[in-house]
Amino acid sequence: MTAISVTKARENIYQILADVNSNSQPITITNNRGKNGVLISEEDWNAIQETLYLNSIPGMTESIIEAGREPIEECLVYNPDEEW
Repeated sequence: MTAISVTKARENIYQILADVNSNSQPITITNNRGKNGVLISEEDWNAIQETLYLNSIPGMTESIIEAGREPIEECLVYNPDEEW
């Protein structure tokens, strides 16, 4: 992960913001007080939040993995009697 000082971040904030949005690579912003921060794109933040939410639902992870193993042929026809 790239790290830059808060001073450099202030000087280049528009470019840094463009970079995290275009390449989805977080940037650590450091300071001399030992309290750093991480800048990520809004899209990545929303993806993290969605992942945390889905992982908080009991059995959801297993259900997603199981569905990924299902042959695509079984997914092509809608079955109104299928149990959800």
